[in-house]
Amino acid sequence: MGDFNQTVILDAIRRSGQGLSRVELVGAVGLAPQTVSNIVRRLLDAGLVTEAGKTSGGAGKPRTTLRVHAAGSYAVGVQLDPAVTTSVLLDLMGNVVARRIADTPHGNNPAQVLTAITSQVASLLTETGVDRGRVAGLGVATPGPIDRESGTVLDPPNLPGWHRVPLRSGLASSTGLPVLIEKDVSAAAAAEIWVSGRRSTPSFLFVYIGTGIGCAVALDGEVLHGVSGNAGEIGHLVTDASGPECSCGQRGCVAVTCTPRSLVRAAHGPGSAPAVPPGAPDSAITAAFLDICRSAVSGDEAAARLVDRAAVRTANAVATLAAVYDVDRVIFGGPFWSPLSARYLAAVPAALADRPVPGSRPIEVSATVLGEDVTAVGAACLVLDRALGPRRERLLLEG
Repeated sequence: MGDFNQTVILDAIRRSGQGLSRVELVGAVGLAPQTVSNIVRRLLDAGLVTEAGKTSGGAGKPRTTLRVHAAGSYAVGVQLDPAVTTSVLLDLMGNVVARRIADTPHGNNPAQVLTAITSQVASLLTETGVDRGRVAGLGVATPGPIDRESGTVLDPPNLPGWHRVPLRSGLASSTGLPVLIEKDVSAAAAAEIWVSGRRSTPSFLFVYIGTGIGCAVALDGEVLHGVSGNAGEIGHLVTDASGPECSCGQRGCVAVTCTPRSLVRAAHGPGSAPAVPPGAPDSAITAAFLDICRSAVSGDEAAARLVDRAAVRTANAVATLAAVYDVDRVIFGGPFWSPLSARYLAAVPAALADRPVPGSRPIEVSATVLGEDVTAVGAACLVLDRALGPRRERLLLEG
């Protein structure tokens, strides 16, 4: 109970923005003044909070403001995408202290990827000089499906050759840090909740655009994981019944109408990127996709039509999911969101307006506030939340 109360107080101070006094904490968390005072002393001794001056609250002596000590704890977050791997070092307030980004090793060899991630983590800590004792752990956001209990990656369609890869145990051994594995889109949604705090709408869809496309659902400030921890696999949600044939046997699935690879395959007109042969490396797909996006922004009509069609198809999927989960906000992000953002932020709201859901409010469409690092930041946020957040399981007693 003491550990849980400590995390409740730390979380209240973190979310307050400008800090809280001991008296304000008593009102905010509902604990006895002496309990709050004892816990604050422990947090000060641990270097997790700091006294940041005094404020006058009217009658009585000035109160000491408590704020989170950003350098009191850190976490490393890694976003593993088949095309790019991004690593960040996050402080306790969710600030990115340092980052690394590199092409994901090609060849479908998990061992090479583990070596690359280990090297990135070591570089971040060396560059910043952060004491490893202050690092709560390493979070890795990976394409699904995954087994969250064992930390295993289970045959993700965009990582051929990854058959039941024990990613958590492998990285724990190579980095010496506690490791947490999460799906990429779930980590991105967690980042929005952690960093935005009370300023953010607690219920929303997060649409992740990377090599693949996924969607996380946050309801009342909690990310839904599903029975197996793999909620958000929308690759075979149909967005256009007359679209291309999918490997699943349907036509017009997200996987063949909205992904960067599907845009490249559809680009054959003048001014668009040349067709890339089947089996081309992810780097070739990425280059061709970026060419299409640049052409669309610069006014090439064929490329613009291609991107806008993908935006409308994506909006079709969003409209269905928004109706199912009764949310009125959708956030876009991921490593390949930025090149699409200008046209998507125009086309998606317009397409959603043409598909109103009876009884629902208009759907707000926005980009993540965390930029391209959102998923890596989310992986690190999950580590901090597990280590320092007010989690209900802290109240459970072992038999």
